[in-house]
Amino acid sequence: MPQVKIPPPYRGPTGGLASIAVAGATVRECILAAADAHPGFGELILDADGRLHRFVTLFVNGDELARDELDSAVAPGDELEILAAIAGG
Repeated sequence: MPQVKIPPPYRGPTGGLASIAVAGATVRECILAAADAHPGFGELILDADGRLHRFVTLFVNGDELARDELDSAVAPGDELEILAAIAGG
């Protein structure tokens, strides 16, 4: 199963889990599976239209994904890492 790596600012809905094993064949399916298992998580990653939030960056096995690559295929051993950009002033 692919692993979704959760950054510390997004671990509230996951009960503090840093990694979640999910069933999914695409990046989007993995995010949605994590969201189904942990209510509130999906809204942190995707907007109401199903697009990646502005301050979220995704990596698969260390390679950054373009914002339009949510439907890219993933394999059972892949790691999907979520990077949360924190803005402030």
